[in-house]
Amino acid sequence: MPHSCIGGFLSFLETSSNASPKTLTAYRTDLTQYFDFLREHWGLGEGDPLDPGRATPTDVRLFMGSLLDRGIKPRSIARKLASVKSCYRYLLESGAIEQSALSLVMTPRLDRKVPEFLSEGEAASLFGHLPDPAARSGEEGADAGFEAARDIAILELLYGCGLRLSEVIGLENAGVDLHNGFLKVTGKGRKQRIVPLGKPASEALRNYFEVRRNFFRISLGRVEESPRVFVTRRGRQLYPMLVQRMTKRYLSSVTESGRKNPHMLRHSFATHLLNAGADLKSVSEMLGHSSLTTTELYTHVTFSRLREVYLKSHPRA
Repeated sequence: MPHSCIGGFLSFLETSSNASPKTLTAYRTDLTQYFDFLREHWGLGEGDPLDPGRATPTDVRLFMGSLLDRGIKPRSIARKLASVKSCYRYLLESGAIEQSALSLVMTPRLDRKVPEFLSEGEAASLFGHLPDPAARSGEEGADAGFEAARDIAILELLYGCGLRLSEVIGLENAGVDLHNGFLKVTGKGRKQRIVPLGKPASEALRNYFEVRRNFFRISLGRVEESPRVFVTRRGRQLYPMLVQRMTKRYLSSVTESGRKNPHMLRHSFATHLLNAGADLKSVSEMLGHSSLTTTELYTHVTFSRLREVYLKSHPRA
């Protein structure tokens, strides 16, 4: 039954929640680990039937303990438990099982990590010292000029629009409206949202589009036909590692933080907006968060700023 119930649950997720292939793969891995553990723990043979509804809170806690013994991090264990709980809710509602002990198992409380971000000065330094694509093209060739224009546009969208890495890679030409100044982005769960496009990001995109058009017409003798905004110099879709390496290279010039990745610019986008007085709900919508609780992680800096304002302004401070 476990394999069939996993398949049924994943089909339900795909149709009801429009879950992405990556999300479905994560659920499949988590649930397979859980049911394999139960089978071994209960001493069942390969062909013996397994009843998920028989699981007790102790069984589930033993599963979590086995993951700890294997060196799995608490945050990953909490995610796996959430996957199992979701599957059991589906099994109950569909009538596949009559009872579930999962509601009696508490998800372990995790320390909420404060996201690393650039200071406003570091961000200004980063964008104030980006290379000139035209100069790079003249010094190193058309390939270098194309990649410089592309990379600058990517950095502007990561910081200026708060996009995720996957959203930058998946951004389509049809989703860019330079005239009205917005992007249509497909985020987690294939949910679409509209994101405002600032002047520097708009200018970087305009320049990139022009460079891209000339590059493929002159250097490769053809028009670029990819629906994606960002492509390699061979016209193929970007891959995450390429953007991660590029971002790390540029961030290394302005910060000594250990996490020099695309998400650091997204964190900086949210933090700087909140520091400037933007309301939490608006920032949450721009980030594509499904819950304000997630966005609240970025209020860490605003508290120190509020204290500074209080100390300067209140007569009894």
